[in-house]
Amino acid sequence: MIDFEGYLSSCLPTDELAWTAVRTFRAAVDRLRRAAGLPSAGRPIRPERIAAAFSGERMFRWNGAQVDAFAELSGFFSTADGWVRIHANYQHHRRRILGAVGLPQDTDRERFAAQLARMSASDVEDRAVSVGAIATRVRTESDWAASVPGVAAASGDLVSVQVRSDHGRLRMPTGDALLAGVRVLDLTRVVAGPVASRSLALLGADVLRIDPPQMPEIEWQHRESGQGKRSARIDLRAAVGLTQFRTLLGDADILVTGYRPGALESLVGAPGSVKPGLIHGRVSAWGESGPWAGRRGFDSIVQAASGIAMIEGADGKPGALPAQALDHASGYLLASGVIDALIDARGDGAGRDVSVSLARTAAWLLGRPNRRRSARPARLPGADTAVTHGGITTARPALAEFDDYPFPARAWGSDPPRW
Repeated sequence: MIDFEGYLSSCLPTDELAWTAVRTFRAAVDRLRRAAGLPSAGRPIRPERIAAAFSGERMFRWNGAQVDAFAELSGFFSTADGWVRIHANYQHHRRRILGAVGLPQDTDRERFAAQLARMSASDVEDRAVSVGAIATRVRTESDWAASVPGVAAASGDLVSVQVRSDHGRLRMPTGDALLAGVRVLDLTRVVAGPVASRSLALLGADVLRIDPPQMPEIEWQHRESGQGKRSARIDLRAAVGLTQFRTLLGDADILVTGYRPGALESLVGAPGSVKPGLIHGRVSAWGESGPWAGRRGFDSIVQAASGIAMIEGADGKPGALPAQALDHASGYLLASGVIDALIDARGDGAGRDVSVSLARTAAWLLGRPNRRRSARPARLPGADTAVTHGGITTARPALAEFDDYPFPARAWGSDPPRW
């Protein structure tokens, strides 16, 4: 195994997960090069560059200042019978979790923690799920593996590909910019989906990210993962917005979504019916099947539910991986699957669904050998693995043959919604 020199130090082999995901992406890029009649890049993969890319939130600086990746009500909280992990970075999730546990909207962390300490972990989880808030009971690895959602999450391929019955013609890569001319519609946020679409932008694709105007993105988060992409706003629940989106989708080649299974289809119908032959890349928290398929979730939540948090913790308290590794790895795996689907579509024109889930990536990590009993704090990669534009510092691409992304992230929602 390649030595990561402590950059992703953890009890579980996070470095192996990162290496495997980026190497898989690199292999897909090389297949794309061969399909275009180009030689392999021939550059070695640098572990430090991979570690920097995976540690994006720790590498990020805005005018030299670090950011806090988690909001006041996000994190681990002790309950009457265990622990829960809350994700409340977005204001609508904060509102929902406070309502779920019966607290006013001006509640601070201390009062929130006191309330949770009087409740059972299962009660907090159940209440959160019922209102669309993001919380999970912290489980052990064995508890998760024996549960119905745990079994479902661990089943299937790491990258799942389904060939659909619809057929159409897509723009195919031309020239040295490997995905030049290929149009990607990006309906993702946070980390995994944006990493996948950013990876496609790195290769020259025209990536247009669409967000609902009523749900603002966290600006630093968008600046950290939005490189090489344009950003626009469309309200899909409004008739004019839906028409506008369907027009964009009809002229796209690749769609990348982070919606829960079935959510987008309920709004626009099957994407392949709007654009036959479309490559649809999908990332979810818990997978496409099983009792938790429709449940919301993020990297930190999957770590807590799957047993990773207890493995990485100490003295009975949960901990976390040194990076949002499930997110980043899933993003690179999804990008690799989308690239392969595009190459295959050149031969048969069939539409394809390419799916990954954070929980399936977690199962891969939990199934690896070479665990450590304990781990020292992860080191931060060197300054040469980052780049600064206009006061914003971000990690360089994981692939060493690329010095930087095509252009820095634009302000959220600042572009017109058109190709």
